[in-house]
Amino acid sequence: MIRVLEVVNDMHRAGLETMLMNYYRNVDRSKIQFDFLTHRPYESDYDREIKSLGGKVFHAPRLYPQNYPTYFKYMKEFFSEHPEYKIVHSHIDTMSYLPLKAAKKANVPIRIAHSHNTSIDKDFKYPLKVYFKHRISKVANYYAACGKEAGEFLFPGKKFKFIPNAIEADRFLHNDKIRKEYRTKLGFTDENLVIGNIGRLSYQKNHEFLVKVFKKIHQKNPDARLVLIGVGEKEKKIRNQVDTLNLSKFVQFLGNRNDVANLYNVFDVFVMPSLFEGIPVVGIEAQFAGLPIVFSDRVPKEVAFTDQCKFISLDESVDEWANIILKERKIESNNISNSLYNIKNAVPILENYYINLYKQILD
Repeated sequence: MIRVLEVVNDMHRAGLETMLMNYYRNVDRSKIQFDFLTHRPYESDYDREIKSLGGKVFHAPRLYPQNYPTYFKYMKEFFSEHPEYKIVHSHIDTMSYLPLKAAKKANVPIRIAHSHNTSIDKDFKYPLKVYFKHRISKVANYYAACGKEAGEFLFPGKKFKFIPNAIEADRFLHNDKIRKEYRTKLGFTDENLVIGNIGRLSYQKNHEFLVKVFKKIHQKNPDARLVLIGVGEKEKKIRNQVDTLNLSKFVQFLGNRNDVANLYNVFDVFVMPSLFEGIPVVGIEAQFAGLPIVFSDRVPKEVAFTDQCKFISLDESVDEWANIILKERKIESNNISNSLYNIKNAVPILENYYINLYKQILD
């Protein structure tokens, strides 16, 4: 059996983490077993499921600059104690430089850097992330990406493996019974136009712009409602914005949910005005759910594998965004089971990738 060390920040319910779990549940675990190196001290949403499937979860120090000496000491001891890991697959974008540097020092033969985005989040580590972006080819020897733009962003001039952000598609197909049940639970009537967004409440996802658009939508259609699913560092600021615009009665914050597949049935339109993305998993899920989707033009068009998607410039006015969204309401059942974004079709891609890389060690 091949044991692969998947490197993440944590395993809470978010796009990247959910995508990894989709592969983990469906991979042939008699051949390949996933273990997870996280950078948080706490138990995450998926940890118990990981362990139930035979995986292990390790907790490394957080990747704060002041922690780097402690981090590299931990990683040196970790790889000394775990020589079974011949493949380290890091999913933390530019920050992958750090765990892969430790893996290289430990002579781990296969070190995969995986790009999941097309830009860098502008937090306090931004200058370091820019530096790591230029250094990542010094420590990785294989490259993977969720899409063409994400790969070209992090690995310019390098060949990379396309690994689809695949989902368990059957769980997301439209279900009218669930739609009625959940809309009743949430207090929506047939007259309500429900606009949905799922994503971390963060700078990248651009919720403040979405709230401004919704204000305009609500002025044009008082029956419109907005549902935000997710948590994040900007939640307080977004809630304050909603209160200031007198929208509190019309916007629901649902937090993190384990029934997201059911909640897609509630929506009439899915809107994602992100400032940057790789291939958003929620955009894949929304298409399988049969929803019309309005993306910003910063989302790579590679995400669209149906004709349900519109891409609107963030330079367009709030009024124009509102008018476009108000035209989108039709929900359809999809027959797109042959898509590579269906995990049943995608899992052999990752399985074969790992197996072929491992064979190179044996040869």
